Amino acid sequence: MSTARKRTRTYDPAKIRTAVLAQFGNVRDAVRTLTPEQLAGPTRLGDWTVRELAAHLVMTLESVSRGLDQGEPAEPEFDAHGLLFASGAYADAIAEGVRRFAVDHPDLDALFAATEERLTARLATAPATRLLAVRAGAVPLGDFLVTRTVELVVHTDDLNAAVPGLGIPYDRQALAACTRLLADALAVRAPGASTEVRVPPYAVVQCVEGPRHTRGTPPNVVETDPLTWIRLATGREEWGTAVAQARVSASGERADLGALLPLMA
Repeated sequence: MSTARKRTRTYDPAKIRTAVLAQFGNVRDAVRTLTPEQLAGPTRLGDWTVRELAAHLVMTLESVSRGLDQGEPAEPEFDAHGLLFASGAYADAIAEGVRRFAVDHPDLDALFAATEERLTARLATAPATRLLAVRAGAVPLGDFLVTRTVELVVHTDDLNAAVPGLGIPYDRQALAACTRLLADALAVRAPGASTEVRVPPYAVVQCVEGPRHTRGTPPNVVETDPLTWIRLATGREEWGTAVAQARVSASGERADLGALLPLMA
């Protein structure tokens, strides 16, 4: 495995599969309402358009079906955290592929429908332990699907930011899994027990080397809401800005996480 420390949190495969399909459905319902002008509009992802961002979400789900259609690797190379950390190395290749994919598939609603139907059918029989060969390496299906909640939730937020009033809802299970995986990834990146990071109602983790507290309120506490945490962890928001605007509460000498973020970009 490519993570520095194995976390003990487990995810219910059935709930994760339902969450992935539900959030993908939420995005599809919103994208079909967009005008050509809105689809051509900019996003906060460099020079990506709204159309390209929507196409990217299809590609992230197609990668599941494509992996299931290929032969099964012999051994896993990544778990969910390792895959998150490895994703940045492929950003340029992903961007190039997205642009071609968006041009080749102008009918987004038909594309979403076909992907949803195909994925639903493939997931109905595939066990969570089944290994997939993805761009970074071999990963269990269950872990890969948890990382898809990150892709879906993060890019749902990107779409909502790009199109004022779009208001794509967040499936609760998808939002919870995304929040927990990114919180646990922080604990993998900065192991320790001197700082407690709270993202109610979904996650509490301890991290950062230093004195370990044994009872009562820990001396170093960070608390924020799920979407702010997700934006911090993925580089959509700066730590100092979030603290200054009171979207993050940080107390204690080891509560400054600015040097550890983002976890992925």
